[in-house]
Parts: sequence; C-alpha cells; structure tokens
Amino acid sequence: TCGKKKNTHNTRLQVINQYVETQGNHDTRYDVTILVNGLPLVHIELKRRGVPLKEAFNQIDRYQRDSFWAGCGLFEYIQIFVISNGTNTKYYSNSPRFNRVKEVSDARKNRKKKTSDSFEFTSFWADANNRIIPDLVDFTKTFFAKHTLLNILTRYCIFTSEQLLLVMRPYQIVAAERILNKIRISSHYKKEGSIDAGGYIWHTTGSGKTLTSFKAAQLATALPEIDKVLFIVDRKDLDYQTIREYDRFEKGAANGNKSTNVLTRQLEDKDEKGKPKNYKIIVSTIQKLDSFICKNKEHPIYNKHLVIIFDECHRSQFGDMHQRIVKKFKRYHIFGFTGTPLFAENASNCGKFDLRTTAQAFGDKLHSYTIVDAINDGNVLPFRIDYINTVKEKDGTKD
Repeated sequence: TCGKKKNTHNTRLQVINQYVETQGNHDTRYDVTILVNGLPLVHIELKRRGVPLKEAFNQIDRYQRDSFWAGCGLFEYIQIFVISNGTNTKYYSNSPRFNRVKEVSDARKNRKKKTSDSFEFTSFWADANNRIIPDLVDFTKTFFAKHTLLNILTRYCIFTSEQLLLVMRPYQIVAAERILNKIRISSHYKKEGSIDAGGYIWHTTGSGKTLTSFKAAQLATALPEIDKVLFIVDRKDLDYQTIREYDRFEKGAANGNKSTNVLTRQLEDKDEKGKPKNYKIIVSTIQKLDSFICKNKEHPIYNKHLVIIFDECHRSQFGDMHQRIVKKFKRYHIFGFTGTPLFAENASNCGKFDLRTTAQAFGDKLHSYTIVDAINDGNVLPFRIDYINTVKEKDGTKD
C-alpha cells in the first residue's frame, strides 16, 4: 500500500480486538488490529499505565518470532505498529525483520535472524508545531483519524531498495504537506514564478531532510500540473550523495547527470540515443544548471511548470546564479531546505544582488524543526558544553 494511491477515501477500515492465534509457536491474543480493506496493516499493543512502554515493544518482538507468520501469515502485512501504556504512545514501521523467500512454506522453515530494529527508532506523534501527543486518547483522535491514517499508510511510508519499510516522522510529514499545499494554492492563484509560490523548510542537521525532500519531490511529480522537479545541490559530492540516497528510497526515482550536456538532454526528455524519455525528478548542481542557462538564452523548459528544490540553501544560492535561475524560468515553485537559515541579524550582502536572508531568497518559512526540538525528541544527541577559562585574571577580581 506504499505506492501512489487514488481515491483512498473509498477505503474501508475495520477494528478488531483480542484476536486469538493458535497456530504459532504459542497461543497468542493480539490487543487491537486495524484492517484496511480486510488486510491487517496496523497493530496496536497496549499496556497498563505505569508499565514501561518498552514492554509493549518487546511483546510485538515476541509476536514477530512466534505468531505473526502463523496461519495464512496475514499479520506479516502489518505496516505500522503502535505501542502505548496510556501515558506514552509511539509508533514505528514494521521493517522486514527476516530474509524472505518466495514460497510461504519455505519462509516458515527458513526463518533468519532479525535485523537491527530497535526501540530507539520508535517515534512520538506530534502536531504541526512539534508538540508531542503522548496520551493515548489524544493520539487516537489525531493519528487514527481516517484521512490521516490512510495518508501515512499510502503516502508517507517508503519501502526502500534495501527492502526496509520506513515511516516518516511527524515533522517530515508536515513539511512535505506544507510544500504540496503551497504548490496547489499558488498554482490556483496563478502565482507561479514568484517568491509567493515557494518557501523554505528549516529542519536541523541530522533530522532526515533528504528523506523529506525526496518524498516532497515524489509527491509533487504526481500533481497533474507539475512537469518536472529539479533538485539542486551546491557541490558535486552532494550531487552524487543525493542520487545515492534517492536510489535507496526508490531505485531509479531520480536522474543524476555528469555534465551540462546530460542535464540538457534530461530537461528535453531524451535518452542517450535521443529517444523520448520522461525525466520527472532531476538532480543537478547549481553550477550545471547555471551553465545550462548561460548556454541557452531561449529554451522550452523555461516555460514548463517546475518545482525547484534547493538542498542546504546556503550563501552559494544567494548570488548571481540564483538570480539567473529565477529570471529565466517563468513558471516555478522554489523551495529551500536548510538546517542553518540566514536571518537579518546574521546575514550580509552576497554579490551585487540584495539577497541577505533565506526568506528573501525563497519566501516564507513553511515549517521549522530546530535542534532544540530534535534534542527534546531524542532524535539527535544533546550537546555537552565545558566552560574553560583561558584568560588569566588578577587576584581579587570579581565578576
């Protein structure tokens, strides 16, 4: 169910509880399971208040070993697990824990050792302002709203080329949704090609910006009005790194290029032999795109409806090259991802153009997830600060 699905509102959801499985290694009784069109895709494991949340995680771990594969094996279709002790509630994806083989009978005989799934990869649910929603009642009202749950299952789960199932964190989902909404609204009001058609995402380093940008790019290409998505980086090594990461999320989803000539061919939807081929997501350095613009005073791509995403939108995108891009392309939505936005108090002029801040270059801030949010959520390690006085003071000096 992780592909591009239409008419998800026609999907039927059902809830079952205390389902008993008798054909596994042990008789088991599952707490609550949500069926999506008859398939168990979400499982909830509940513990009493005061019981450590990890007990629910360990219980699901036992189900993985003892019973999910039993009977018809339908419980191995589960995409998302939810664990709660009433006070705290978290969710995580059902990453394939075993090396699967094609035949079900063989799979039962050849169970392999589980991979590195860990309690550390569970996530709290949160609102758009990064306030976590730990209480089970509040979590249920938001996470299990039909539209929200179906969106997570069909749009915000990624089955990687390494056969791992990922589910995005709340701030990643909000950022992608804000980008898509900005595209829709600015297109409706005919604001393409202006700063009002885009914005920037402030997500701290290590919070998964590449996954967020990939999902935003992937979903943007599904919009009927969008012709292409250009993902722009500012260094050649980032070009290679981004393609590698995108290939991990979905093999062949994005197209890299080693030269301006290859970029030109991709923008013109031609393969190596000049035959038609649709390139929906193109990854390029800003230098190659600038070279393309300098070599092509006129080109049909300038009038196409594009989404242009800048990764790590630092000062290199604030000067002449940035201005040439926004001047040449007529119908664009420009978005920037950054962990270190420039504000008026720490910015300076770049080149002959007066683009001093991230907002001036890309538009409004669409979402933020700062280092403080990440530390509070446990998604990055906190800083340790040791104060060392290197100035020798006179005896008797007082602060």
